Amino acid sequence: MPPIYKILPRTAWAEAQATGIFAGSAVDLRDGFIHFSAASQVVETARRHFQGQADLVVLEVAAEALGARLKWEPSRGGQLFPHLYGNLATPLVTHVHDAPLDAEGVPTPKV
Repeated sequence: MPPIYKILPRTAWAEAQATGIFAGSAVDLRDGFIHFSAASQVVETARRHFQGQADLVVLEVAAEALGARLKWEPSRGGQLFPHLYGNLATPLVTHVHDAPLDAEGVPTPKV
């Protein structure tokens, strides 16, 4: 199973590393799950939801490590998106990628 990705502010990642757990962003907490994207979805997710936000990182997680708590559910345009029902333990993050802003202020994750 290919990896999945979570975009978040670098400060939120630093806080998660300090505790060992990422419980989710405000939107994740509101929706009841942590929003992830597949590799083919992460650029559009960055454009739609993070434009103008600097100092972001993209967490890469092996989807199979999340077990049954990971559900692929329809979202934008009927595409299936990975949603994690529960907290993300920081040791499960395999890579952390930068997402610098391009000329239009859109984060450009390199995944």
